[in-house]
Order: sequence, then structure tokens, then C-alpha cells
Amino acid sequence: MYELCPHCGLRYEVEPGYFVGAMYVSYAVSGGIALVLGFLLFYLGNDPQGWVYAAVIAPVMVLIAPINFRISRVVWLHYVAGINYVKGL
Repeated sequence: MYELCPHCGLRYEVEPGYFVGAMYVSYAVSGGIALVLGFLLFYLGNDPQGWVYAAVIAPVMVLIAPINFRISRVVWLHYVAGINYVKGL
């Protein structure tokens, strides 16, 4: 992530360790996706064996990790910082 917003100059990391809380958001997002995939496998795959769950869900978690990293930081920034955005900028 950028240190400063290229548009408005907002400093993203207010203090060292500011985004530690984003780990909780990341955990929730990953858990939600794994849960949805597990339910889909259960209902659409007629409850396959345990290794099938692991073989499907684990690679998906690895593939979404970079996206999840950014999304969790953005959600944390919006939730904690309370930044007010002006429409049209």
C-alpha cells in the first residue's frame, strides 16, 4: 500500500502497528469464504470426503490472500479512522 494517498495526501498508517486489527477482518473474510465453499461442497457435492474439502478450500484461500490483504486493510481503515470523503473528488 502507499504510505500517503496519491490524491489527497492522507497518511494511511497513523502509528506503527496500526493495521494489526486488520488481521481480524482478514480472518473474518477468509472464514466466511471458507464457510460458503464448505456449504457449497456439502450441498452440491453430496458431502464429499474430508480431503476434497481441503483440496478445494486451501488453494482458494491461497489465491485470495493478496486480495484479502488489501480488502482487510481498507475495511479496517474505514472502520477505525472514520475518514469523511467528499463526493466528486
